[in-house]
Amino acid sequence: MAGDSDILTIAELSRHLRVHPTTIYRLLRQGRIPGFRVGSAWRFNKDAIEKWEHAQGRITDLETPQRGRRARNPQAARARK
Repeated sequence: MAGDSDILTIAELSRHLRVHPTTIYRLLRQGRIPGFRVGSAWRFNKDAIEKWEHAQGRITDLETPQRGRRARNPQAARARK
């Protein structure tokens, strides 16, 4: 059976990932981070989180879109002329 140190709470995962707990809730809502509920509280398997962390380096489409002006697309600009 998994020990207590193998399961993380929102607060523990927040410290581990160095992100605000709200970010973790957003990732959960989007289905982008592995977790499970115990009653109304979320819990995270440490091994699953470590695998998820390693996968983030290989997957670029999960990055948060940048806010602000988009980079100019020269091909699109030529097509409008």
